[in-house]
Amino acid sequence: MRSAAARVCAGALAAILLGGGAGAAPQEEPSALGLGHPPTPAELRAWDIDVAPSGEGLPPGRGTVAEGARLFAAKCAACHGPTGTEGPRDRLVGGHGTLTTDHPIKTVGSYWPYATTLFDYIRRAMPYNAPQSLAPDEVYALVAWLLHQNGIIPEQAVMDQHTLPAVRMPNRDGFVPDPRPDVPAR
Repeated sequence: MRSAAARVCAGALAAILLGGGAGAAPQEEPSALGLGHPPTPAELRAWDIDVAPSGEGLPPGRGTVAEGARLFAAKCAACHGPTGTEGPRDRLVGGHGTLTTDHPIKTVGSYWPYATTLFDYIRRAMPYNAPQSLAPDEVYALVAWLLHQNGIIPEQAVMDQHTLPAVRMPNRDGFVPDPRPDVPAR
């Protein structure tokens, strides 16, 4: 009796899961539910903001170290401290020479391999309470200030879509390439 009942229950469950059970509602297309729409080209462009390590995808704009200092004080210091070395959030400055120690300090200057990746991250995710609220000029300025604070660029440097990809980060060669055959080489 148990095995016959189990077979009936299993069959009914399979029919329901496969969509063939009595009472199974036909699958509706999302548009029939009145939810969402195919994205427009303008909507796609608004979300297509990624920046590659090569600099591909950087927007027009420019920023200086001095502009970045003012922006950092206004928009970033509450989380990263006035100089980028205090908290309560991640430390952004310093850490040089610590990656091979027992207590590595991973900062913009010690760990990040590409300055363009820093731009991409700030543009997408910062400030924490208002991600994607910074204009490209503001992001370039913040990157310039952080690179200068880490001793990577001089105080007079101007960062833009041409100069930023040329910045050579101290840990550029500190990562091991991914040997998997399905991962493209950079």
